[in-house]
Amino acid sequence: MTLTHETIVSALTNLVGAEHVLTDEETLKHSSVDNFRKLQTIFDVHTMQRPAAVVMARSTEDVAAILKYADANGVNVVARTGGTATEGGLESGTQNSIVVDGSLMNEIIKVDAYNMQATAQCGVPLQALEDEVRKLGLTTGHSPQSKPIASMGGLVATRSSGQFSGLYGNIEDMVVGCEVVFAGGYVSRIKNVSRRAAGPDIRHVVIGNEGALCYITEVTVKLFPYTPENTEYLGWTTKSMKEGFEALREVHVAGYKPSVARLYDFEDGQLHFSRFAAADECVLIFTAEGNPLMAKATADGIRELMAKRSGCTPVDGSIIDAWFNDLTWGSDKVMSEDDRIHAERNVNRTTEISADWENVQKIYDAVLPRLRAEIPGITLLGGHSSHSYINGTNMYFNYFFDLLDVAPEDETEKIYHPIINIICEETLRYGGSIVHHHGIGKARAHLVEQEYGTSFFMLEAMKKAYDPNSTMNMGTIIPIKSQP
Repeated sequence: MTLTHETIVSALTNLVGAEHVLTDEETLKHSSVDNFRKLQTIFDVHTMQRPAAVVMARSTEDVAAILKYADANGVNVVARTGGTATEGGLESGTQNSIVVDGSLMNEIIKVDAYNMQATAQCGVPLQALEDEVRKLGLTTGHSPQSKPIASMGGLVATRSSGQFSGLYGNIEDMVVGCEVVFAGGYVSRIKNVSRRAAGPDIRHVVIGNEGALCYITEVTVKLFPYTPENTEYLGWTTKSMKEGFEALREVHVAGYKPSVARLYDFEDGQLHFSRFAAADECVLIFTAEGNPLMAKATADGIRELMAKRSGCTPVDGSIIDAWFNDLTWGSDKVMSEDDRIHAERNVNRTTEISADWENVQKIYDAVLPRLRAEIPGITLLGGHSSHSYINGTNMYFNYFFDLLDVAPEDETEKIYHPIINIICEETLRYGGSIVHHHGIGKARAHLVEQEYGTSFFMLEAMKKAYDPNSTMNMGTIIPIKSQP
């Protein structure tokens, strides 16, 4: 039997108190979407199903009580902390869902400088944790562009990657342990140890689960020495993405670990580097950091490799330094961009994928002409690689398009989804992954079986085991039609 809105709100009020159960229309409207349908918020034309309530959880006990109630009564739960998701993972999915907001769970529990780890509740903004550990000369090493506003729970849940991933790794390399709540209110803690071989690494049940398996309440992450005085910024221009990809590969295969390794194509590069890069030039960027010996060796080694590449021309590193210091996006930049979109009806979106070195160029070469030919209103189309490994790299496709005669509430279905589908089709054709670090959400869930191939049964088995009644973020990762 489906519960009514009033019944759900009454039950939640009894569990956590009326002051922590938000039901006003404005809150419910804005909580029905995330940045996947950001135009609905920008133009205030919300069409998605509203949740029954947004519950402000204050503790693990609150989360457990809510999940126990939801599981017993077949109510869908959407986990949220910072609210910066981009792939539809925060959409309600079903009628009368409950959004469990962990932003009040914002205590930095412990900074352990000797064991080089810090423990924080899910609602702690990454910037707040970073500011605290820097007082001790340390850093989390994690720096996504959303750093000022993203929270620890969501970063782990979406398998986040930061701008310095080349040296410090992605979030899965940083998580030491965690506390989570599963459907039915079962609380699990994965202890903090440097490594163990006692079976599969169960941290990876949690990392990247996007609220579809469990609710993350607490996270412990590694810390690193913070030594900005040793950082060197390096840059080159080149005439082709092929040359740039080859340079990225050579640096990583040689064993160097630049904290940043980026390659921008012509159009995307002109958004950032027009002061020194010609309109037909790609831009290649590296940063070397860490202790002084390591930073110098990395920078010198990269310079030596790049000097042998006649197709690459060096640029002044101070220009790269100035650009990089303005790269993060806080609420002020988000609001400014939203205002621009509203005024100009010109939308900027990105879609990121990953592939091995052999196929990333093929994907890039296949995607751009298809988007230009099949999507009307494209005003800028380019891309960049920002996270590289010894065996491959990612590719961010960056594009602007005019709405033309498309209503803002229809942009996702009529323009954005067709773009995503083209990019993912070509990525899958060449054996890449349809998402590198933003999570699959609901935006790309319809492609999850193609992404996983014969291993999809493992993902389905986990969903059935940890969420047998399908009350955890329905439609995220696994589309609703595929759930039991």
